[in-house]
Amino acid sequence: MGKWVHLAVLVAGLGAISASAAPATADELRPDEARRFIAGKQFAYSCFEGTTGAGRVYADGSVVGYVRIRGTAPRFVAMPAGTLKVNGEQWCAYVRGMPFSPCFNVNRTSQVSFRGSVSGLGFAYCDFHRRSTRADLTRPSPLRLRLRPQHSPTGANHAN
Repeated sequence: MGKWVHLAVLVAGLGAISASAAPATADELRPDEARRFIAGKQFAYSCFEGTTGAGRVYADGSVVGYVRIRGTAPRFVAMPAGTLKVNGEQWCAYVRGMPFSPCFNVNRTSQVSFRGSVSGLGFAYCDFHRRSTRADLTRPSPLRLRLRPQHSPTGANHAN
């Protein structure tokens, strides 16, 4: 996959809040519907080529989150206000240095999830699932117990 298509998928992964002008199905969201459904909420995502992560899209078009590309270490990403904007009847990404501005389709798949895909590249999609903000505040870590033998003042071990 080309460098720019991969970047477009990553942008989709961090906030494809888009839709087409006249939804073909009830599940496809218009830009204003997508904004209400997505803006300000935390979503975890997984993409068709193995990219995963979590992020939040704000109403001003900024995006903050992390991305993990095919099992690599997570990388923090923050994109400024105006990164995602409505262009006609679609949400599009405007990323400095990118030779094109990909636009996105959003299809709601449940009350807490949606699929975002790059317009014209239906195979390039990410599935998003809303996360609890409270759950994101703490990361469970493995419980590590270290058992130490008891020592007596004389140095002998007790095995009771």
